[in-house]
Amino acid sequence: MVKIKDIAAKLGVSISTVSKGLHGASDISEEMRQQVLDTAVMLGYVVKEKKSQDYHKVCIMVENMDYENINQFGYELITGFKLMAQEQQYQVDVIPMDVYTQMQQSYDTYMKQQSYSGAFFLGFEMSDAYMQQLKHTTIPTVLFDNYISNKHVAYIGTDNHIGTKSLVNYLQENGHKKIALLNGSKNSYVSNLRYEGFLAAMKDVGLEIDENLIGYGIGFLPETASSYIPQFIENGATAIVCASDLIAAGAINEIHKLDLRVPEDISITGFDDLPIAKYLAPPLTTIRQERFTLGKTAFTLLSQLISAVPVSTMLFHSELVIRESVSKVK
Repeated sequence: MVKIKDIAAKLGVSISTVSKGLHGASDISEEMRQQVLDTAVMLGYVVKEKKSQDYHKVCIMVENMDYENINQFGYELITGFKLMAQEQQYQVDVIPMDVYTQMQQSYDTYMKQQSYSGAFFLGFEMSDAYMQQLKHTTIPTVLFDNYISNKHVAYIGTDNHIGTKSLVNYLQENGHKKIALLNGSKNSYVSNLRYEGFLAAMKDVGLEIDENLIGYGIGFLPETASSYIPQFIENGATAIVCASDLIAAGAINEIHKLDLRVPEDISITGFDDLPIAKYLAPPLTTIRQERFTLGKTAFTLLSQLISAVPVSTMLFHSELVIRESVSKVK
């Protein structure tokens, strides 16, 4: 059985450093944390020994989400899920998914042919074929930032309403009245939640909603910003709420191209608190999602579904992380 000291020996670091990496401590570098997590998964690290149980094989289906390194949103979700699965002696396969594959074979047929006991969905949009088929599936399935009404399907995520409200409140407290929303894809369930949260928050603080200050992108990528930043500035926006840190990074880049400054000329906020957020220029005010813990909890929900426990929804509290990308209105 692999122990923490084996991971430490493999990396040539102390046991305390490995422990910090496995438990999300903030006083080690992101690079070291990624090495610890990668090595733990590679060696088959198990948190604690469990009694033998029935064999299960599960999968993580990923669409529209990067996960190769710790700066990408899906990395810690998948790593947390895998570590919990290994503790329970489950096999986990990560399966990149696309629209074409979903059209070739139904979800239930694919899962049964591959002998999977359940699945964790990352990055899917509501219009995807597999998402529609989940309405009637009996396969235990956990969705990240998506919801389907089916006793065999659970939803896990961060409270998007509270997170978006925290951003709007913080901007309003700093004197901003013309606040724009740069959202993700219109077909994304979480985009709709953040839009609804934005509308409710603006109403709560008595600010007018300008349809010229609402924009949608393709996914949650930086390229979303190029189509909307000039429009937002022309319509008087003093702050932009971005639906992801990557969109916020794109927005900051586009603002710099216009010879404007963040936050002196326009304030920017993100969502996710990816490792890159604190290294942007300026460091980004954002909403933290505990991705590693979300991944571990996703596996717990899936194992409960596999055991015929009809769990439904689990939302994590959001946390506002204040950095230097927001300033008071002059």
